[in-house]
Amino acid sequence: MFCSSSLSSSSFFLSSLSHSPHFQFLFKRSSMSTINLKVHAFAGNPLRSKTSKPTDLYSPISALETLKTHLLNNTHEDSSPNFKVLPFKKGKPLASSSESIDTSSPPFWHLGWITLADCKWFWESSDDLLSEDLFVYLGSDQDKDVIYWAIDILGDSVSIRELRDKKLCFVELRTLMVATDWADSRAMGELAVAGHARALLEWHNVSRFCGHCGGKTVPKDAGRRKQCSKEECKKRVYPRVDPVVIMLVIDRENDRALLSRQSRYVPRMWSCLAGFIEPGESLEEAVRRETWEETGIEVGEVIYHSSQPWPVGPSSMPCQLMVGFFAYAKSLEIHVDKEELEDAQWHSREDVRKALTFTEYEKAQKTAAAKVDQMCKGVEKGITIITESASSWVLSHVGAAR
Repeated sequence: MFCSSSLSSSSFFLSSLSHSPHFQFLFKRSSMSTINLKVHAFAGNPLRSKTSKPTDLYSPISALETLKTHLLNNTHEDSSPNFKVLPFKKGKPLASSSESIDTSSPPFWHLGWITLADCKWFWESSDDLLSEDLFVYLGSDQDKDVIYWAIDILGDSVSIRELRDKKLCFVELRTLMVATDWADSRAMGELAVAGHARALLEWHNVSRFCGHCGGKTVPKDAGRRKQCSKEECKKRVYPRVDPVVIMLVIDRENDRALLSRQSRYVPRMWSCLAGFIEPGESLEEAVRRETWEETGIEVGEVIYHSSQPWPVGPSSMPCQLMVGFFAYAKSLEIHVDKEELEDAQWHSREDVRKALTFTEYEKAQKTAAAKVDQMCKGVEKGITIITESASSWVLSHVGAAR
């Protein structure tokens, strides 16, 4: 099985390899500027912290009770703690864009947080009741006296025109990922928050019914879990995470990397191998099995590199966990499984290093940032970008270097 999400995640996996002594071959004898990632995309969420005690004002349980009170009061006054809400529509977070002070730099995006008062106001024209069950707790910042929530807008509950007037728009998370300056800790943090929120909201959408008895499920613990509503069942349901291995296969001479491509890829694009873990299988066994099934290459030593949440896969799998490895090949002759891949080839150190140049990343990032800016200004037409392709720019030039 080939993991569809590896199309983009392989870019970030390869980009972080400069920190590892196991992949030094990429950077030998090179004066070329390459990308240097300290944090994976969607990792490093600044709102993720230790669970607060239930009695803590900022804990999920206390925050939910405060939220209920303010919703029942039906006032537009700001609360204390302050509530900030991140709306989503069809998996897209609300975002805004600002011009950079430096005119030579691209615009930069922000998450489109709104107040609880704004959230109530937006829902006034809707037939749907704005209840606490629609909100998902994301975390808090006690220093700023803020509790953060996410909410999924279904149908036409909110006036999109009102959002446009405020220069806000719903943007694909993949587009925001490409538009993010990886050296900007603020933007990387916001991307991680958006990824966490999307994973929870999409999980709520695909877990409306109990898998045990078929009864309707209801949110619990401020949206952090669900429970079957049937008295005789009451089965607890927790957010789903699908583990996936993604591996860079390296030859015995430590001089070439095995990369693959599918027929749906854009020209010249190559990816790391990846696949889902099967029941009763270790991570290392999954690496060896997937590599053998798809390319006929036998793998020996497997070394863990890092992991990365991946909340931009298909909606049926709200959040995948990409677990990255180096895999050292014991054989070199490739036998491609044509049902899984279009091609697989060994690529030299020089080819991969050229694909990781900062110039190519900067070009893709500026293009995506301009797209987000135009969307928020309401003049998206005429601007075209294939987010899946752009987010995989790292490997798209490997073929050109050959």
